[in-house]
Amino acid sequence: MQQASVTGATDLAQLQSTMLAIEQACTSIQMHMNPAAAEATIMALRQASHPYQSCQFILENSQMANARFQAASAIRDAAIREWGFLPAEDKRSLIAFCLCFVMKNASSTDAYVQSKVSAVAAQLMKRGWPDFTAEEREVFLSEIKNAVLGIHGVDAQSTGISFLECLVSEFSPSTSTAMGLPAEFHQQCSYSFEMGYLKTFYCWAQDAAVRVADKIIECDTAVSEVKACSVALRLMFHILNWNFRNSTNVGEGTKNRINLFPCGGRRETMEIKKSECVLVQPGPTWRDVLISGGHVGWILGFYEKLRHKFSYDGSWIDSPLAVSARQLIVQLCSLTGTIFPSGNEQMQDQHLLQMLTGIIQWIDPPDGISAAINNGRSESEMLDGCRALLSIATIAPPMLFDKLLKSISPFGTVSLLSALTCEVVKANAANCNEEETWSSRALEILLDIWNVLLESTELSKSILSPEGISAAATVFNVIVESELKAAADTAFDDGDDSDHFQASISSRDERLSSYALIARAAAAFTIPLLTRLLSERFALLHQEVN
Repeated sequence: MQQASVTGATDLAQLQSTMLAIEQACTSIQMHMNPAAAEATIMALRQASHPYQSCQFILENSQMANARFQAASAIRDAAIREWGFLPAEDKRSLIAFCLCFVMKNASSTDAYVQSKVSAVAAQLMKRGWPDFTAEEREVFLSEIKNAVLGIHGVDAQSTGISFLECLVSEFSPSTSTAMGLPAEFHQQCSYSFEMGYLKTFYCWAQDAAVRVADKIIECDTAVSEVKACSVALRLMFHILNWNFRNSTNVGEGTKNRINLFPCGGRRETMEIKKSECVLVQPGPTWRDVLISGGHVGWILGFYEKLRHKFSYDGSWIDSPLAVSARQLIVQLCSLTGTIFPSGNEQMQDQHLLQMLTGIIQWIDPPDGISAAINNGRSESEMLDGCRALLSIATIAPPMLFDKLLKSISPFGTVSLLSALTCEVVKANAANCNEEETWSSRALEILLDIWNVLLESTELSKSILSPEGISAAATVFNVIVESELKAAADTAFDDGDDSDHFQASISSRDERLSSYALIARAAAAFTIPLLTRLLSERFALLHQEVN
């Protein structure tokens, strides 16, 4: 990618003087020496007319990362402010310079400078998006594609993917930066970007991840490849988090959330009380990439290989690569809508079964996983497994949700959910004196799953199998035992006014509605249980009074 200097000659001495002034200002701010004057110097550069050559000189020659960062910021501010009367060639040159800079410095350790310049390039590209022809856009993106596919080396590959991530973020209405333009501008850019480039960028990222995957599995020193794969998977996750407008089942692209569904009906969206669950609905044009091409099997298999390779390293679960892979897998659990052909529900059912099969080892066996976490293992994989289960429950009707696991095990999914909930309730009771524990976060997600499964149940109907009803009864029994024990243990505590105590009471009250749904689902078991417990306690109270 060739650089093109913005028009206007500036004396070399003046360029060096400007660079020195900015460097001194950055140093003064860091040392807390006359910060007002230093900030005024930096602001003068950002507010100057046509400061581009000075900023480019600083970016290319300054040894101070903060000075380069400020120069990039000044390019952005001036270009957005002056865009309406900049010559077309200057607009293209500014974008080309930023892209060239990040690619040339792909191995730089000053990541925040690289991120800033990438963000500036993305913002300027969006600002000129309606004016650029398809050919002009292709000029910008062709070298990025080569970088993403690894033609220029692994460091450049990571840099190219990171730029695409900036671009996706900038074109997404929810994360775009302000440019002083009407909402229609952002909406038009977003729609054009989704229609013409979003799927293409996903494919580029997928190809990049596949290209480095084998080396990561086979080699213990593939540090650069691990980084490239991590950012590629992260980009894929962010793309799937896009608010797709070109999907016939979501109208204008809003993710509608409603509370009630006919029993047995296929769910498209769901409002979750605590845990955010965004459904992925990209439409039928994505079917070849996400469903038919074996992509799901690849990412599940890749994570399983990584999990096996690094089984000796407990900290690996929280590494960027592991986190990015799991985020993408959880997102794929939320895939729904017209990407699956109408009248062919078996395709979606098979997809859900494949996802459940892939993530079940994150949450099963519940007792073993709970014990491992209590012994120091990270809880992040288990929590992601709960989130994946929530996504599946949000999409699948309750009876299908329960049957999914029965095709590969002797018990249903609701029974697994029951066992998992029981273990988490017990762990949460043991950690009751601690704030924001893994068990409290897991319990929130698991109760949301029960809410999703049971909230639409009519009083006269049951959407659970006899096995599922028994599983719900078991959960309620463990919950009651846990709450009664907690009440007994804290009955004579003197710390009733403490913030922690009040927070625990509030948290318990929020869970009561979920407990009630579980109890209602197994009323034949839970009502006699509550009747017996109340009778016993009234009898004890009567004895005390007498």
